[in-house]
Amino acid sequence: MSVVLPVSTRRVPCEHCPLRAMTQFRAFTPDELKFVSGFKRGELVAETGATILAEGAHSAQLFTLLSGWAFRFKTLEDGRRQILNYVLPGDLIGLQGSIIGAMEHSVEALSPVVLCVFQRDGLGDLYKKQPGLSFDVTWIAAREERMLDEHLLSVGRRTATERAAYLVAFLHQRASAVGLTESKQLLIPITQQHVADTLGLSIVHTNKTLRKLVERKLIRWHDRACEVMDVEGLMEVAGWEGLPERRRPLI
Repeated sequence: MSVVLPVSTRRVPCEHCPLRAMTQFRAFTPDELKFVSGFKRGELVAETGATILAEGAHSAQLFTLLSGWAFRFKTLEDGRRQILNYVLPGDLIGLQGSIIGAMEHSVEALSPVVLCVFQRDGLGDLYKKQPGLSFDVTWIAAREERMLDEHLLSVGRRTATERAAYLVAFLHQRASAVGLTESKQLLIPITQQHVADTLGLSIVHTNKTLRKLVERKLIRWHDRACEVMDVEGLMEVAGWEGLPERRRPLI
């Protein structure tokens, strides 16, 4: 199964990428910037709820999220869903399918998104000609593994309240790292069903758990969105020290 998204009329050259201006992303060398600019084939847009990549699909493309939110998930035969992680600007999508040959999870847009498109067959040249970028791809994969380790710890050992506090604090911190909290109110575009499917809880248990965080004035719940009122308080409840602050690669 492959998913075709409409082509955006917008074109953002790599030389003027708004993500590159952020200090948290490492700078390209001139040669790396030239290579990535040639590696990129264009942009795609998707609306909320659109499937970007489907489990089992053999995609000829991989993507970097330029703007918006998405999430990775797996589904059982009876339709039960486990959300694995969330995708924010600067994150690479589809590397698994590029290396293994087929996607082992799906990716869905959580909000309207714009994606930079790269041809999978260009990865060979990247590994042969760009050792710095090759290391970056490995770093990105290792970072994803680290986040999944923390998620597994949360689902396996934290209480329901600790899990929910961790998840919201995690998403808020990741959004802050890419400038989404600087000049406007941040509304994390998740529903209680997304929270339930991430934490492995029933929707009823999730509702009761989130209500505790609301009563403690740590979050405010909106229609299809969550607003963080006290991120430090959430981290304290979760017993989580937060993500390490370090410069990261961007493909």
